[in-house]
This record gives sequence, structure tokens and C-alpha cells, in this order.
Amino acid sequence: MCTTCGCPTVGEHSHDHDHGHDHSHDHTHTHDDHHHGDGHHHHHEHPTPSQAGQTRTISVETDILDRNNRLAATNRLLFASQGIFTLNLVSSPGSGKTTLLERTLRELGGKVRCAVIEGDQQTDNDAQRIAATGVQVKQINTGAGCHLDAHMILHAAADFDLASLDLLFIENVGNLVCPASFDLGENHKVAVLSVTEGEDKPLKYPHMFHAADVMILNKIDLLPHLTFEVDKCREMALRVNPNITIIEVSAQTGEGMDRWYAWLSQGMADARSKKA
Repeated sequence: MCTTCGCPTVGEHSHDHDHGHDHSHDHTHTHDDHHHGDGHHHHHEHPTPSQAGQTRTISVETDILDRNNRLAATNRLLFASQGIFTLNLVSSPGSGKTTLLERTLRELGGKVRCAVIEGDQQTDNDAQRIAATGVQVKQINTGAGCHLDAHMILHAAADFDLASLDLLFIENVGNLVCPASFDLGENHKVAVLSVTEGEDKPLKYPHMFHAADVMILNKIDLLPHLTFEVDKCREMALRVNPNITIIEVSAQTGEGMDRWYAWLSQGMADARSKKA
């Protein structure tokens, strides 16, 4: 379940019980149903009714993020041990993430060993576009879920020969809210913002731009046809995150992509130098 909007997370269920042993459940039950029928019972200390709502909200959010963060740490160690530079691409729908990836993979694919984990709620349309570049891709459909989490990435990464990779892209579900809360074990979150969305997005969705280390400002080839003010957008992004790196590109025409590739190259060199 997402800690921001409460949407379900596919295939996962966890809760805080004192079992005396660790395991995860593939089944669901209500809070009052303390007997699973699988041979063990649970015992809880219940808060008073006036405290119950707030206590449960805090407890659930803490549990979800704590479990995710522990798995993210596992992912980070795994990727670091192989010297893989891992990026989590986040954006609203239609920002051009997939087009950015397609161009990047086609132009770097011959020189850099890449793979993509592709997140989407229902279709594999974007995964098919990535596969057409010749780069290996693993699709994750989240159903009603609004984000990828570290557990999904751990399993998806198992499908790759990690020792053969330099660069792993994770294309998250289109959403500028919920993916901000979930560490996937990436080196950096990269927020992709297009000039058709309005320059005030960093102020409207500050958590995402605060969590990101890089903002790709995409579709700059359309600027002559819009009233979008680049300087105003840059100022708003830096107000939210003074350390964010801003790269202006057009994934359609290729303008500015050289700076993106230079940033990727430096990141890959750093990841290789820190390989355990």
C-alpha cells in the first residue's frame, strides 16, 4: 500500500506481529481476524479508540517505508557490488521518459551495456518500445499501484545478468507524487519535466523535486510555440532543491543530449570505481 495515496501494492502484504519467526504472507485478513488457520495466532496491544486512528496511520506508514528501505539497501549493495550505475526515472505521464530512454539507448547502446526495468500500471507498450532498441527490458505491471517499490526491483533485477551491465534504468509509473517516497536502491532519482507541463511543477510537487538529484527539462524544441519560461522553472526547481542538476534537452531532436550523456558517463565511472 502506498503511504501517500493508499493504493495497493501488487503481491505484497506485510504487518507488524510478534511471530517469533520471520515470514511474509500472500494472503490478507482483517485486523480483528487474529487466526490465520495456518497454525498460529497473533496477539496485539490495542490503543484506545481515541488514539487508534492516528496510531494505526503512523504505524502502517512506518512499517511500509521501513520494510521498503531495508530492501532498497539490499538492492543498492547488489548494484554497487557489480559497479552498476542505477537511475530511477520519475515524471508525470507524457513528459517523454520513454522517448528519452529510446534515444539514449540507441545512441549509447553500442558502447554501454544497458538494461531497463519498465513500470506501468497495465500495458507493456513502453516495454515494447524499449525492446525495439535491442536493449533487454523487464516489464512490471502494478495494476492499481501508483509506484514501483524496492521489492519489485529486487525480483526484476534477478532476470538480468548483472555482471554484464554498466547502466540500469528504472522507468517508474507516471506520477509526480507517490514514487518520491520509495527508495528503490538507485544511485539517483531523475525527474523528467516537459515544457508542455508548466514551469511551476517543482513548487506544486516539491517532494519529488526535492528527492531527485537531476531534473531533465525535456521537449525544449517546442519552446518557440509555448509561453513556458525556462528561467522561471529553473528558479522554482532550485528553490525546492538548491543542489538539483538541471539538464535541458529535446529527446526528439537530440538537442542537449550531449550534456545528459556526459553526466551518465561520469556516473558510470564513479560506480565502477566504487565496485566492491
